[in-house]
Amino acid sequence: MSSPDTPGQASAPPEGDGVLLIGDIGFEAPRALLADFGLTLIETAPGQSIPGSYWGDSEAGIIGTDVYARADTPVHSLLHESCHLLVLPADRRAAVHTDATDSIEEEDATCYLQIVLGDRLPGVGRGRIMEDMDRWGYTFRLGSTRAWFEHDASEARAFLEARALPV
Repeated sequence: MSSPDTPGQASAPPEGDGVLLIGDIGFEAPRALLADFGLTLIETAPGQSIPGSYWGDSEAGIIGTDVYARADTPVHSLLHESCHLLVLPADRRAAVHTDATDSIEEEDATCYLQIVLGDRLPGVGRGRIMEDMDRWGYTFRLGSTRAWFEHDASEARAFLEARALPV
């Protein structure tokens, strides 16, 4: 993973940040969304460690094409880790365990795609995902997730378009 100063990277989750949690929206819609892309959402029991979690605590985890989360996992974290898998070529997904990439291009595409996929979750939307990314501590050159997404993400869009992923 790149340094926290890389555009789109988060430094660490703040405590009591008020982000939207999977428990707030349920597992059904995220599970269906991930299944549309060939990924499996696996619910981890409350209080159990989340397999494949890079950040630990309640942050989502990835192993192969499986995405792990608990009810207290932030929705943006679930989308972010899922999108790490989606931006990878299918042949690289099977080898993923916890840390999906060291590529700035893939990281930026991941951030962009997680925002776009927020629109595919009922009651969530891209605006809420961008707000939660800011709350969690993502950093962007232009100062906010929305400013980056609207004015500085052309490379991320091109990356996704070249791979026929949603933009």
